Parts: sequence; structure tokens; C-alpha cells
Amino acid sequence: MNVIGIVGWKNCGKTTLASALIRELSSRGFTVNSIKHAHHGVDVDQAGTDSYRHREAGAGEVLLAGGQRFAIMHELRGAEEPTLDELLARLGPSDWVVVEGFKTHSHPKIEVHRQACPQAPLYRHDASIIAVAADYTADFAGPGFDLNDAPGLADFILSRGAS
Repeated sequence: MNVIGIVGWKNCGKTTLASALIRELSSRGFTVNSIKHAHHGVDVDQAGTDSYRHREAGAGEVLLAGGQRFAIMHELRGAEEPTLDELLARLGPSDWVVVEGFKTHSHPKIEVHRQACPQAPLYRHDASIIAVAADYTADFAGPGFDLNDAPGLADFILSRGAS
């Protein structure tokens, strides 16, 4: 499984770049899955729905299925948050997985950074960052890309091959 991460500070454009990279890889015929890490509580279900009532009743996992998609909601119920490797193992087969977040994991990552961002770039202390996408010329020793250059980033990660 080929994994590429998109990392950076809050409101620097991670989701925009991850979405553009997914769109670019998909348009080239690759199957792409994604994992989005959230630091806040997240719930794709709504109070009052049948699936919500199943979870509230104590189900460890609820699979909600319909004609267009399905979602599995897994309740941790005090257990540790799954690692990126554990989450990757749960995904179906694909050519690529684009991971947004998980900045402390050691998978290959592209950092998104903006000149207006008050925090220092992550690449200065993270050897797993293989490229930087920014709105300025970063002092990164490796490849640098414009924030909007999803085709160039796709070419770059495809040239690196499997991770």
C-alpha cells in the first residue's frame, strides 16, 4: 500500500491540498483511499437516528449501509485511539492512501506551510517530511512546490514509488 501524508498547522491548507491530490491521483486512474485525523471529538451520526440508538445501547461497531455508501462507526469506549497502522489495516484495497494529519507518525509526508502561519515549519524537526508545499520559497533541503501544484506533487510521489 502506498501511503503519503499531508501535514501542517491548523488552517494552513491541508484539506485543500489533500483533496486536490486525491482528485489528481484519481483522475490518473489510481484508486485512492484517505484517512483524516481529527483532534476533536467527531461523530458522523446524529442523535435520534437508529444507528445512533444502536451505539447508545452499547454496540461496539455499527455499520450503516445504503445504496450509495456505507460507514462503520467504531466506539472506542475508553480504549486507546488506534494507530495509523491499525487504521490502514482496516481500509479496503487501493493504489494510494492519502493521510491528512498524523504528523508524529513516520510515514512519508508533505508539509503544507503558509507564510502567514505563526508556527515554525515542521520539516525542521521531522525527517519523514519529503517535500514542502508553500506559498513562499521555503528553506527546505528537499523539493518545494507551490500550494496549488497538485499535478507536480502527484508526479513527485509517483516517481518515488511505493512507501
